[in-house]
Amino acid sequence: MENIIENLKTIEQDTTVPRNVRSKIKSAILALEDQNGTAEKVKIDRALQELDDLSDDPNLPSYTRTQIWNVVSTLESKE
Repeated sequence: MENIIENLKTIEQDTTVPRNVRSKIKSAILALEDQNGTAEKVKIDRALQELDDLSDDPNLPSYTRTQIWNVVSTLESKE
């Protein structure tokens, strides 16, 4: 899970990524880092919901879209 969060933080810190995308990425990170006793599947589901919205964003750079798809794929394999 740490690797996934690191990948998301890399995208979040990329200044070429639009601000609305970085905001969604931040929400996904917070969902994955939730320490309130939330089950891992719930955390993953929340993060996937945030990330699924991004894949259709027309302002998203193609390399960032690929990075997000990789993270989504990894999260789906953990479900």
